[in-house]
Amino acid sequence: MPTSTPRRIPVLLGVLFGIAGMGSSSATIVLPGLAADLGVSVGVAAWSISLYVLTLAITTALYGRVADLVGIRTPLLVGLSLMVGGALVAAVAPTFPVLLAARLFQGAGAAAIPTLGMAILTLRYDGALRGLALARLAGTAAAITCLGPLAGGLVTNLLGWRAVMAIPVLSTVVLPFLWRDLTRGGTGDRLDVLGAALVALTAGGGVLLVQSPTTGVLVAVVGGLLIVLGIPAVAAWVRRRPDGFLPETVIRNPTVVRGAAAAAAVPAAWFGSLVGVPVVLVHAGWETWQVGVLLVPSAVIALILPRFVAPVHVRIGVPLTLVVSGVLAAVALVMAALGTSWVSAPVLVFSMALVAVAFGFGQPTLGAAVGAAVPSDVRGVALGIATLVFLVGGSVGSAAVAGLGDLFGIPASLALLALLPLAGVPLLRPLVREDRVARELVDH
Repeated sequence: MPTSTPRRIPVLLGVLFGIAGMGSSSATIVLPGLAADLGVSVGVAAWSISLYVLTLAITTALYGRVADLVGIRTPLLVGLSLMVGGALVAAVAPTFPVLLAARLFQGAGAAAIPTLGMAILTLRYDGALRGLALARLAGTAAAITCLGPLAGGLVTNLLGWRAVMAIPVLSTVVLPFLWRDLTRGGTGDRLDVLGAALVALTAGGGVLLVQSPTTGVLVAVVGGLLIVLGIPAVAAWVRRRPDGFLPETVIRNPTVVRGAAAAAAVPAAWFGSLVGVPVVLVHAGWETWQVGVLLVPSAVIALILPRFVAPVHVRIGVPLTLVVSGVLAAVALVMAALGTSWVSAPVLVFSMALVAVAFGFGQPTLGAAVGAAVPSDVRGVALGIATLVFLVGGSVGSAAVAGLGDLFGIPASLALLALLPLAGVPLLRPLVREDRVARELVDH
């Protein structure tokens, strides 16, 4: 393991992750123009976001497991190729169905970056250095994602919405600087294709279900069926193939399960705020670029935050850091509810900055916890499953605000969503207790 302070590789991976995140955050700004040009309603155009998130979520675990088997270089190259190819086709799509298909492939490719990025860092670094590296990745990614609405608004004004669709092509500039650091190894085992398909379909059902408030009853029914049929099928396959695509050692690991479930509330707050706040401000007469400027302080905070994450891990422990992250997310949502109710820019700047802090602590802390809790031969799939749950949390946040917003208004939906991070705190209590005991034994 390297002993020098990690900087170059985490930052480059964070740039890749941020560009992938821009594929969603910048695209939300162009929906009205996209809809008008391709002859669909804005509601239908929103499927270009939903499909991107859907494929991004359900393919994360696949990349993690493939990395365990063949190393990181090949799956990352495949993922980036899909993302860039999908972005280019979306930018020139003559019809909306073609654009949807392109966004589907783009999301499937972008899924490689968060999972494999964390896998690279957990392989290269250990202990406090691992926490610092993961924090730098998350901070850089969050900062660039925060700038997505601003970039989308500016690029749209200059070049039109099609240029925004092509933003992920910028990832090709970053890859050459990482190429020598990507491993080729792996266990050499064959991929459990049926296990991968069962997990992907079940995860897809979960994402469809949480997206259904904005996409209709049919989507909810399909999602529910995939979950009802998929969960027992996955359980049966794991019993039959305990070392298959979803290793039994991973799903029985309490750190992976409890940590991912609790941490998923943090991206729920993040994406819920990214959906709710711009809707209210644009309705109040703000320009899209002005909404983007509102997020600039969050981007600055995300860049500064990584230097504090590792010391916090050392001081209070990884599980308790996840608890703090969840509490901050809940407070941020309450402030966002107040800010959107009052249409108060200062309150909204504070709420978005606070949720950026929660996200900046939550994501690297989850990666550090999972990376340290599982053997190296299943670390990729464990990080993939944790990232899958993490991203589904983001879908829950965006869908909850969009769906409940129609019924109760955006401020009320943000306030209700604040209950989710608090619900994750009890899940972490056993992990906090075990960590406290372990730290006391080391001290004595």
